[in-house]
Amino acid sequence: MKLYLILASLFFVQFTFAQDTTAATTPKVWSLQDCISYAIENNITIKDAVLNKSIAEIDYSKAKSSRLPNLFGSASQNFSSGNTIDPITSNYVTDQINSTNVGINSSVTLFQGNQLNNQIKQNKLFLEQSVFQEEVEKNNIVLNILEVYLQTLYSKESIAIAENNVTASEKEVERAKARLDAGTIALSDYTEAQSQAATNKYNVIAAKNDYQQYIIQLKQLLELSPLEDLEIQTIDENMDLVNLELDKMKVYTNALGFLPEIQSSILNIEANKKELDIAKGAYLPTLSLSGSIGSGYTSVNDNTFSDQFDINFNQKIGLSLSVPIFNRNQTKAAVKTANINIEKAEIQKQSTEKEIYKKVETAYQNAVSAQEQVIASEASKIAAEQSYKLAQKKYELGALSTTDLVISQNTFTNAQQNYLQSKYLNILYHQLLQFYQGNDIKL
Repeated sequence: MKLYLILASLFFVQFTFAQDTTAATTPKVWSLQDCISYAIENNITIKDAVLNKSIAEIDYSKAKSSRLPNLFGSASQNFSSGNTIDPITSNYVTDQINSTNVGINSSVTLFQGNQLNNQIKQNKLFLEQSVFQEEVEKNNIVLNILEVYLQTLYSKESIAIAENNVTASEKEVERAKARLDAGTIALSDYTEAQSQAATNKYNVIAAKNDYQQYIIQLKQLLELSPLEDLEIQTIDENMDLVNLELDKMKVYTNALGFLPEIQSSILNIEANKKELDIAKGAYLPTLSLSGSIGSGYTSVNDNTFSDQFDINFNQKIGLSLSVPIFNRNQTKAAVKTANINIEKAEIQKQSTEKEIYKKVETAYQNAVSAQEQVIASEASKIAAEQSYKLAQKKYELGALSTTDLVISQNTFTNAQQNYLQSKYLNILYHQLLQFYQGNDIKL
């Protein structure tokens, strides 16, 4: 009985360990949403944009602090000999002097052509712009992942087509060998069947290589280790086609309203306008307030160190006004440059709007074309499949040459690839149109 319990316990432990090992080695199957969520958290391009935003936050905080007064402490110890002026009493003496000075100084800018306030406003605009730039990078990564994800699925299905062709061509080689042995076909027909089988094997290798290349691209977008396994989830075969009645101008208008590129361009114009205000501020005078307290000790005075510090304690406060008269046209040049940069920012906004329209127009036209191609290529695939099956039967009966069979197989393969390509292009452009309308990308 004890032996039975021991054996049962060992079996349970081994079974549990085997289950844990299997679970640990089973690769995760990534959906498109999994890839998008993971990339947004880990992609280094997005992380770089986040760091740029952090820098903008620091610059904004630094600009706000520029309105505060500064505060410095100072201390000095000096020794002089011979004819000199006492740094504490300002008396002219001929002696060796040890002197000590300590003080605290502060100054604050009261007015500087409103440059400080405009600098703060500009840095706030830069901060807001960095937020939109982060969204731009996220959108770029999302669209890149969508494209690579669909390309990966396309190449994966291409492998299946290529492998089916290998299986079919190997059977055809067997039939050709039997017919060659029976003397019903020439040697050239048999070698042609062998050549087609070898070509199909090569196509499998090429298709698998394409698949691995797309997996590498996807891993890089996700920032995954090259050694980590990556398996992606297939999608619903019965996805809705693109609505041909969709108003592309409405899509474009929606895109202008929410895409961060446009908001970033608008803020860029405003920031350059603030740069103009800052440049013009240099024409105006600067008013500053300063103050200090301090004391000191000199060895030529008979009073003690503490008494001298009490006697020599002083306080100062003052206003200084700096009026710009001529600075070698530096301010004039800065104003002209700022005006030019405003025009460039406005042109950049127009260029961004044109680029967005181009993307929407391209996505719409390609979506319409892809939908029509799906319908046509599906019909072509069905017809080519029926023709290939008929050709196989004729070949078995000796009513069709190997060359004609190979042509029929290649026609069917091309029809399958065309359908596969149009299917995934249709999905891609449908998702792009959803994105430009402000909808989530999901499969």
